[in-house]
Amino acid sequence: MTVFTGSGVAIVTPFVENTHEIDYRSFQTLLDFHLDHGTDAIIVAGTTGESSTMTDEEQVDLIKFTVDHIDGRIPVIAGAGINDTRHAIRLSQQAENAGADALLILTPYYNKANHEGLLRHYRAIADSVDIPIIMYEVPGRTGMAMTVDEVVELSEHPNIVGLKDATGNMEFTRAVLERTDDDFAVYSGNDDLNHEIMTLGGKGVISVTANVLPDEVHELCQLHLDGNGQDAAVIDQQLEGINRDLFVEVNPIPVKYLVHKMGYCSLDYRLPLYEPSDEAKKVLDGYLTTLAKNNRD
Repeated sequence: MTVFTGSGVAIVTPFVENTHEIDYRSFQTLLDFHLDHGTDAIIVAGTTGESSTMTDEEQVDLIKFTVDHIDGRIPVIAGAGINDTRHAIRLSQQAENAGADALLILTPYYNKANHEGLLRHYRAIADSVDIPIIMYEVPGRTGMAMTVDEVVELSEHPNIVGLKDATGNMEFTRAVLERTDDDFAVYSGNDDLNHEIMTLGGKGVISVTANVLPDEVHELCQLHLDGNGQDAAVIDQQLEGINRDLFVEVNPIPVKYLVHKMGYCSLDYRLPLYEPSDEAKKVLDGYLTTLAKNNRD
């Protein structure tokens, strides 16, 4: 099954300034912003949502809040990946019980895994739940890379239905799309490659840029899904600068700064993340006029 097509936002998590608690009032407003501006799925408690600094209780509560507020209007995909398989199983089951439509499961990081361990990790999690799983391959963060053969083998599990591809390796992406069934969804995990991956047959994106420009990312995806890649390329060119500059410092520092400047959250992070440097702020402030106009619209 395909969990969603189109633009999924890897949504930021607002925190209350000084106390660093989750700011649910701001988060609800942010969810409504995405419902009103074309976002096709919410990916909550992922890397962009700073899940690595949350307790399990906070993470599950945030997932449940998202599910309850979205109320079935668009899919909610919950981040539940961690480098301890037993812990990932527990989080995945709690996310399922909280009502998540699907799970985003990260490839093991730091301790990594050999071939057999990687396969057993994903299968053990997939066997433990009754909702679909999207694998998340991001070697720049995990320090290990899945092979095409491993993706193909895991795609045969009935609960493993997709891949968030943040490899930046188009040959890898092309091979995965060629060798997996049509109902196995590949989602772009790099905004600078959204157009290229959807041109190859990707079914959508899991986007950082969609936090601040949801209409544009949705339109790019929808044009591709409608077979109009030429017009999608025009939007992709318009987004080239912000796709790049949202990574002027490590994600999610820049995007949360812009969400803050749009008025949706305080400029608050949990350490070791901290607000952008003055130089980075100057770069990001160059987009404020465009974002303010889109926000009014």
